[in-house]
Parts: sequence; C-alpha cells; structure tokens
Amino acid sequence: MKNEKAERAPVHYSEYLQLDKILNAQQPESGKEGVRADDEMLFIIIHQTYELWFKQILHELEIIRAIFGQPNISDNAPDIYNTVHRLQRVCRILEIAVSQMAVLETMTPLDFLDFRDLLRPASGFQSVQFKLIEATLGLEYEQRHGKGYYRAQLKPEEIARVQVAEEKESLLVLINRWLERMPFIKDAKYWSDAGEQASFWQPYRAAYAASLNEAEQGNLPTFDRLFMDDTHYPVAERRLSADANRNALFIMLYRDYPLMHLPFELLSALLEIDELLSLWRHRHIHMVQRTIGKRVGTGGSSGAEYLRAAADRHYVFKELAELTSFLLPRNRLPKLPARLVNDLSYR
Repeated sequence: MKNEKAERAPVHYSEYLQLDKILNAQQPESGKEGVRADDEMLFIIIHQTYELWFKQILHELEIIRAIFGQPNISDNAPDIYNTVHRLQRVCRILEIAVSQMAVLETMTPLDFLDFRDLLRPASGFQSVQFKLIEATLGLEYEQRHGKGYYRAQLKPEEIARVQVAEEKESLLVLINRWLERMPFIKDAKYWSDAGEQASFWQPYRAAYAASLNEAEQGNLPTFDRLFMDDTHYPVAERRLSADANRNALFIMLYRDYPLMHLPFELLSALLEIDELLSLWRHRHIHMVQRTIGKRVGTGGSSGAEYLRAAADRHYVFKELAELTSFLLPRNRLPKLPARLVNDLSYR
C-alpha cells in the first residue's frame, strides 16, 4: 500500500498562499504617471482586502444556501447549528470591514487628491462581489437605488454575473420557506380547535392590545393585518409570507425553549448582518464626505448623497426587524399547551 503522505510534495508557506501573486498585485497608477502619491498603496491594499473578505462571505453564504435548499432540515441534524455558526462568522467579518475603515481614514483629503483623478472611472460602486453578496442575501434588482446607474457602471460580463445571482433563490426566499414549515402554531395536535390559529393568536392579540399605550394604538390594525387574517395580509408589499411572518414572531417570543434556541440565533444573525452592512455603508458615507465633500464620485455618482440614498433602501431583512414592535414581556405571554411545551423541550 502506498504511503500517500510520504509521497506528497511538501507545501511551503509562500507557495500555499501564492504570495508572489498577492504581494505583486499592487500597481499604483501614480507610479505609472511619475506622480508622487504615497497613500495610493494603502488605498489599493484596503480595497483588495475588502474583496478578499467579500469572497469569504460569498463562500459562507453559498454553504448556507445549499443547506436551506434541501426539501427538509431535520431538527436532529447539525445543519441549523452550522448555519448559525457561518452567519455569525459573516457578522465578525463585517465587523472587520467596518473597523477597517478607520485605517483608510488615516488618508487625508489632500493625500487622496494626489492620485484621485488617475482612478476615473473606477469606483467601489463597481465591486461585483459586494453586489453578489446583496443579491445572495435577498436584495432584488427593483429594490436597488439608482438601477440604471448600477447597470451602467458594470461590464457586460459583470452584469451577467449579478443577474445570475439575482435569479437564484436568495437566502431570504429560502429562510421564508424554512419558516413556513415550522408546525407549532398550525399543527392540530397542539390546539383544541382542530388546528385553527385562534387558539394562539386571539389570546396573544388581547394581551398585545392591553400592552399598548395611547400613542401605540396605531400598531393594532397593523398587527391584525400581519397576524390575524390571511385575507388582509399585505402580500404585495411583503417578501415574508403570512405563515413565515407568524412563525418568526413565535420564535422570538418563545426563544427560551430549547428547540427555539438555534432558530432564534439564526434570525438574530440575519438582523445583525443587515445592521453591520448599514454601519459599513454609513461609515463609508462619512468617510466620503470628509474626503471629497460635495464632489461627484470617481465613478460619476453624486458621491455621499448617492451612498446615503442606497443605505436607506438596501435593507434585506427589515420585515424580521419590525417584528420587535409586536413582542410582549415574558410574564404576559400566553401559556402554551403542555404537549407543545414538551415538544419544544429536551426529550
């Protein structure tokens, strides 16, 4: 029998990491023009680092998408833990992306002006990987701010890559389907009225209505549209279905039961991703304002104003975020049937 380990060629650090390619991938435009611009090296390395992190995020999201693309996900399988772990890793990467902006901010406006005009029309807006991340998470083309400008700034092959990602089932679509399958509110064996959701939702609505102060009474009609009657559910306005919406709120309300721990951590990680992407965008806005003021971006956008409008629109999981409006404190939650409590607990 061959000793494959002994026959395998040794792996060297620089070769494994292909450092000759990475460390020679910085080619400042200022050097080509004979212009002194000492901070262009920093500018290039920061953005190359971002693209490497974006590649890792896409790697994690593709693993998660494969998990949720399954017809069923067993509660006894490691899939949900694996998903939560990878989503939390994405969150930690995005934290680095936000904090990395501080390094770029050591470049002053004059430092940037030394080489800025040499970059046109290159722009961070042309990052295909960032758009792939947005599409994979669930940002649709129609949701994008400045759709015509977005398409105009990419090469045809780059547009095609993003369109392929937009046509695939996004993480939001897959999470919606997974939430729809949760049986606890709908299963007839848990409720005395043959599976009608009044057994849970009528008592919950009463407790929720009692918790609202005078200024919050406007929440009740919204609650009724979202949770009480499918015929009034605003399907055209929402990407979560009525069942997925209800089940997501149930997970948030009863997260303390063992079977709800990981689903709650999963929803929390999705919300954290949206939050961190927003922080990254807003940090970028402030950096752009400080660096170029009211000038247009190198790619031709309106600069900080464009970034601000995009940041306000490009939330993916906002329907999950709004569910906090409908939470109750634990001491007001309706008591669950004993059989359901048993099925949500360790057995």
